[in-house]
Amino acid sequence: MNDGPDQQRIVPAKVDAIAALLPANTRADGKLTIGVGAAGAGFPPLAFTATDNKTLIGSEPDIAVAVAGILGLQPQLENTSWENLFVGLDSGKYAVGASNITVTEERKQKYDFATYRLDNLAFEAKEGSNWKVAGPKDVAGKKIAVGSGTNQEKILVEWSAEAKRQGLAPVDIKYYQTNQATYLALGSGQIDAYLGPYPGVAYHVAVAGETEIIGTYSGAGAALQGKIALTTKKDSGLVAALAAAVDELIRSGDYAKILARWNLGNETTTKSEINPPGLPIEGK
Repeated sequence: MNDGPDQQRIVPAKVDAIAALLPANTRADGKLTIGVGAAGAGFPPLAFTATDNKTLIGSEPDIAVAVAGILGLQPQLENTSWENLFVGLDSGKYAVGASNITVTEERKQKYDFATYRLDNLAFEAKEGSNWKVAGPKDVAGKKIAVGSGTNQEKILVEWSAEAKRQGLAPVDIKYYQTNQATYLALGSGQIDAYLGPYPGVAYHVAVAGETEIIGTYSGAGAALQGKIALTTKKDSGLVAALAAAVDELIRSGDYAKILARWNLGNETTTKSEINPPGLPIEGK
């Protein structure tokens, strides 16, 4: 997998009818500032720095740069922290956030969304483990690692409780401080599987070649398919153009090529949705 600074990205030609959807001031400015919250180690394969330690690479920059091409705008990728990404959107420093941002009802109060990828989780086990995970009964009594305080932890805790209600053994949930420690535990047989965000799991499977995905699940849980979206300040006037550009990427086939390049074919969508139902506000 190419992790050097020369990414040879797909940059489609401008589509005038879609560029016409942009606000006049954006068209006149000629550039699209894109905030990516990948400061520090980043999150391969979505967004991380290349071997030169400065060039932003990954599926998120690739999608954003391709969208900018269709809009006839010069992309300006800006690496920042997750918190400062939203501060930058609020202040207008960034026109768009492209950083694995899940649509939630709370965020919809401040931002507009144009979806471009599904939000899935994946169970990862040693290659040749010969088991598949589709529901609570499949993980009963298994040792499974998960990140503390994550959405996937919440789902695994719920599955463990459901297994117990079915008269099965609960899940033996394990926690590790780092991905490296998790994968050492998986390789040595201390745990049976790891439940994490699909993109990171798929990337590790492709790079390490020692594990396999044995099941996937919506990051929003059973009731809703989670969705990842390009994010812009509410009423900025950009969202219709962003959605149309994503749809053009899908139509042309460039979208599938970008996600396949980063082993994310399992998270493709067929259409960009503007402000679809998002993860509910807690307690509502």
